[in-house]
Amino acid sequence: MFVGDIGRAALFLSMFVVPYVFLASTFGVVTKNKRLQASAKMAVVLQFVLVAIASGALIELLVSLNFRYTYVAEYTSRGLEVLYRIAAFWGGDAGSLLFWLLIMSVYLLVVRFTTHEGSEQMHPVVTAIMAFVMTFFAIVINTVANPFDTLPYTPQNGNGLNALLQNPGMTVHPVNLYLGYIGFLIPFAYAMAALILKRTDATWLRVTRRWTLISWLFLSCGIIYGAHWSYEELGWGGYWSWDPIENAALMPWLAATAFLHSAMIQERKGMLKAWNVILISLTFLLTLFGTALTRGGMLWSIHSFANGPMGTLFMSFVGIMLVFSAAIIFWRFSYLKADAKFEAIVSKETGFLLNNVLFIGALFAVFWGTVFPLVTEAVTGTQMMVSAPFYNIVVLPIGVALILLMAIGPVVAWRKSSLENLGKFLLAPAIVALIIMLIIFFLGYRNPLSLASYFASSFVVWTILSEFWRGVNARMRMTGEAAVISLVRMIGKNRRRYGGYIVHLAVIVMVIGFASTGGYSQQVTINLKPGASVSIGDYVLLYHGLRTSQKPGQVVLSADLVVYTAQGNSIGVLQPAVTFYENGQSPSSDMALYSTPWTDLYVVLDGTDNQTGQALFEVHLNPLVSFIWAGGYLYIVGTFVSLWPEKKRQDKAKRQVIKNAL
Repeated sequence: MFVGDIGRAALFLSMFVVPYVFLASTFGVVTKNKRLQASAKMAVVLQFVLVAIASGALIELLVSLNFRYTYVAEYTSRGLEVLYRIAAFWGGDAGSLLFWLLIMSVYLLVVRFTTHEGSEQMHPVVTAIMAFVMTFFAIVINTVANPFDTLPYTPQNGNGLNALLQNPGMTVHPVNLYLGYIGFLIPFAYAMAALILKRTDATWLRVTRRWTLISWLFLSCGIIYGAHWSYEELGWGGYWSWDPIENAALMPWLAATAFLHSAMIQERKGMLKAWNVILISLTFLLTLFGTALTRGGMLWSIHSFANGPMGTLFMSFVGIMLVFSAAIIFWRFSYLKADAKFEAIVSKETGFLLNNVLFIGALFAVFWGTVFPLVTEAVTGTQMMVSAPFYNIVVLPIGVALILLMAIGPVVAWRKSSLENLGKFLLAPAIVALIIMLIIFFLGYRNPLSLASYFASSFVVWTILSEFWRGVNARMRMTGEAAVISLVRMIGKNRRRYGGYIVHLAVIVMVIGFASTGGYSQQVTINLKPGASVSIGDYVLLYHGLRTSQKPGQVVLSADLVVYTAQGNSIGVLQPAVTFYENGQSPSSDMALYSTPWTDLYVVLDGTDNQTGQALFEVHLNPLVSFIWAGGYLYIVGTFVSLWPEKKRQDKAKRQVIKNAL
């Protein structure tokens, strides 16, 4: 109990320290009292220490299986591996909220002790805004969802972590999502601070650029890892089902991606100031909205915590933050006038603007599809769910249009481009992309959306690789360096630009995977007796029978399927299974997978007859799924290249001053 008492006390004290940070920072700014601002800064450290102690205490209780605590009993059990006991920290409602507060405490600590242009003036305001958000979380955790609540007795065993969450991907998927969600609080706070202080130039964008990119990267990784978990764990043969909670993560990603592109226009041209503030506010509000959906149980989802009162609290807080941000923007709107105007329709500025229109169009479609059941319930009393075809028809064509913009963007100049020059650059890649699409068409792959995706993807690859080639070729002529050295040094000289190109290439690799699985997957559902076989694509699966094995607290029923190629060569054995749990949890399906770079053979055991040995199988053949995961890792590489600080180069005068001083 001693560890739990320390954790409870630390969490309770944080409920008073965080509001002090908010009040001291606010009044310190209003009264220009430096002592209050300094005390708030020290309180930030104390807040981090308290939340870290509470988090460490909860992890200790989870690892040591102290079932006297309600949270431990609900999410761990004696047969649970230590890794998943730790993952239970964010596997439930109360623990994940404490995890949120811990991440926010770390972020605020780093922000408060980092110096940058205008930091002395902006830090107290940023601290006040972040502390206000943290105050909400601290109060909710202490009053509604306290992970240190105890039971009146100590059970012999706990309920255990949901079997679907006992997957290595779940140790990283939620963490990445939380890091991404919470990270957008920082650029939001800086945007609001810039408005309050009337500093509406691009300073706040430069200061928060890396914070925004890091948050965007974490959110992207969370979405990709979540898709991978869904593919391997849920046993339905897919990775994205337009589930409301999946959409809740996608919506802030769409808004943040639009913001990253439009921010470049403000940094270079002083344009779209109001739009950027609105976009980053929308991004942060959507993270809160997604959290409300996840915790509210308002919409059914396998990802939901299904806790109604928590959803109401979060939706109320979304309303508070919406009113706050809208009021600040309206109050300071006169300071958000652009420094320049669009000079031509054919220009990089216009391309970025169109990019934003498409992203927001996709965002609106996803948002409407997600909230439509809530709207129909309010009007008719019955939820009418929006299915995948709606999103596929509306959102995916917008995605194809965005890919085409990715192809055109690199060759369009700032301020103004001529259609004639643009045509010269785009004619060759358009012809190559058309030829590739026609070849795929005549090979028999004729899904219209997939073909359009292949055309747009080929277009992008050509234009981006051409940009790399032109840059390397020019550098080789100037320096005489080898091609590889020129490539590495060229990227190093302009990491932001070429890192962005690598991210675009990564997206194209993933799009090819999406288009292939979405358009050309095959599925067979069949009931087999031992000795019978089923063919799909170039594979033959011969069913040999069922077997039963036991693990602690589990009984596993598996099927043996020998896989052959069409030529009769044996590849191996797949063993799809169903796991039954002694603690009463619903049985879980364990799919079997044979994966190559080109296809995935994916088998699920859907039902059995133990008397006859018959089994019902669902067999999927999914092409190019590996491209999605490979593209995800390339995506990370490209983002890191963009994030990596460039070497500060001193001009000759500065070098001379240093030399004279020495």
